[in-house]
Amino acid sequence: MSTALLETRSLGRSFGKLEVLSGLDFRVEQGEVLGIIGPNGAGKSTLLAVLGGSVPPSTGSVHYGGEDVTRRPAHWRARHGIATSYQVPRPFLGMTVLENLLVGARFGAGLRGAEATASAVRALELTNLTPQADALAGSLRLLDRKRLEVARALAARPRVLLLDEVAGGLTEQELPPLIDLVRTVRDSGVTVVWIEHVVHALTAVASRLMCLTYGRLIADGAPEDVLASPEVRAIYLGIEPELGEGDAHADA
Repeated sequence: MSTALLETRSLGRSFGKLEVLSGLDFRVEQGEVLGIIGPNGAGKSTLLAVLGGSVPPSTGSVHYGGEDVTRRPAHWRARHGIATSYQVPRPFLGMTVLENLLVGARFGAGLRGAEATASAVRALELTNLTPQADALAGSLRLLDRKRLEVARALAARPRVLLLDEVAGGLTEQELPPLIDLVRTVRDSGVTVVWIEHVVHALTAVASRLMCLTYGRLIADGAPEDVLASPEVRAIYLGIEPELGEGDAHADA
């Protein structure tokens, strides 16, 4: 079996007596867009935090490029190619778009001088923010702040990009540009792990879906198969499984 780019083994996380993640085993291959769905409280954001290194696991391990990085902190992971883009953009509002990306390149990836500038410019191009390079981040509309949040992560030259509900708060009209952005990131060679409540945005790009509930994995596979799963439909989509003839008689 080939080495996965990102992998968890028996991963668990508890906060006191509350078990948020339990026994998670999954692999992310180079070039995948893995979508993660689940109801509120399923553990999705905690999983992303564990993968990014800002929250340590209580049990199990995280492997990146075949190396056990379980105890590596977030800044080490950022320097070695794991970047996170958060649901609520938090740019430096008084800085320009380009200056924000230079911060990402310098402090995220440790780049300097011309190398940092080249990485920031590349991130501008990938996210279609070049025309707004000199605009103050505080002047951007929400969609462009979302682009900037992704661009700042890309400026650190990641191999893996963790996306935390980046479609949240956008209108239906604003979703297609965001979906195109994720496609562009994928086509640039970056592997994407994306948690999202806007399922049709995920299915437009994701090559695979996982569904979590109460910190446990209940489905993993092709998007159409996961969404058709009776357990996923009942737990996540709120659709009761159809009763067979025998079940209907039993309930009568």
